[in-house]
Amino acid sequence: MKRWLAMLALALAAVGTGGSACAQDKAAPAAEATAKSGPITKEPQPDYGSPAPQKPLTGAPAQPQPVGDAPAAKPGPGAEAGSPMVAAPRVESVDILKQNQAERTRDQPGNLAPTWRQVKQGTPNYASLPYREASVLIQPKAQFPGQDRAVTAGEAWRQYRNGPMTQIGGWILIVTLLVLAAMYFLKGPIMLKHPRTGRLIERFTPTERVVHWTVAISFVILMVSGLTMMFGKHVLMPVFGHALFGYLTYALKTLHNFVGPLFAVSLIVMFITYVRDNFPIVADIRWLFTLGGAIGKGHPHAGRFNAGEKLWFWGGVTVLGAIVSASGFVLDHIVPGLDYTRALMQTTNIIHIVAAVLVMAAALGHIYLGTIGMEGAYRAMRDGYVDDEWAVEHHDLWYDDIQHGRVPRVRTQEGAATVAATAPKTV
Repeated sequence: MKRWLAMLALALAAVGTGGSACAQDKAAPAAEATAKSGPITKEPQPDYGSPAPQKPLTGAPAQPQPVGDAPAAKPGPGAEAGSPMVAAPRVESVDILKQNQAERTRDQPGNLAPTWRQVKQGTPNYASLPYREASVLIQPKAQFPGQDRAVTAGEAWRQYRNGPMTQIGGWILIVTLLVLAAMYFLKGPIMLKHPRTGRLIERFTPTERVVHWTVAISFVILMVSGLTMMFGKHVLMPVFGHALFGYLTYALKTLHNFVGPLFAVSLIVMFITYVRDNFPIVADIRWLFTLGGAIGKGHPHAGRFNAGEKLWFWGGVTVLGAIVSASGFVLDHIVPGLDYTRALMQTTNIIHIVAAVLVMAAALGHIYLGTIGMEGAYRAMRDGYVDDEWAVEHHDLWYDDIQHGRVPRVRTQEGAATVAATAPKTV
């Protein structure tokens, strides 16, 4: 009996063990599925009695891997502490800078210091405008002569143009006017020492006078408009006010740009017209040493044009006139094939101002001697004729050529009638 009870207990134990194993075998796939999909949680029901919580912003850009010595990027707001970092592809320094700027904009709204630091470097960025240097907002730093520190190139040019250039140029013109005023009031105009003879010489033909007055009138327009643009805001704007001065300067600037090419073309015609009589001769050396008779006694010899007029022709009309015209063409953007960068325009503007101030100072002396500074000079260019006595006292070598027939007294048909009317009557 005991044997049968023991066998029954063993059988029951075997049946129980097999059921447990089967249950474990059936539960294994379910456990694997649960492990893969995660534990099943009950979704919380919303509380309609209170406002719904705000969902945090997600989707922050992935942090790039730092390059070189750049600081490591901070993990985004969705990253968890201790989570393994995934290696990002290497990017350029510009991308890192943009990422840092994006972080600064997100963390410190309104702080544009990094953006302006990049802008001040002068590196080109994206721009949709199809213009030269449109992708560069601010030029790199530069320093002009006389400036104590380097600033951005545009600001350096502005300070140099409104500072030393304006001051030095203004003083050159003021000193020139003071010297001419002293000459007029202390010494007076240069008058003829002997009475006029009444006989006339055709000094300038109508063509020569038209060329001269075209250059003169266009130059005066350019001088007035240029002085207004350079000194107007210091002299005229306090008197006229901002609005009226703005309209005036805009009109004169437009006139300046259109008259400039006419002045340049008339200079070429003037050079061709007058160059033959402006070559230096030996007598010009003594004229320069005596300053045209201001030093010593007697008037130095001179041909049709004296040494002072020749200096004006070669230095003022030819050299400075060519520099002013060429630089003006660049400023007007009418020279083909040039790369019109900001640096080129700023340098050209300085050259244009320097040459313009020098030619204006020389022109003031020429205008003075051609009008109120010398008797008979203005009539020679207005009417074309001079008296024999004027020719003897100021251009004796030219008068000697006329007397010996090497140079004609009359050069045009119109002049023939005028000169004949003043010729002495013979019995």
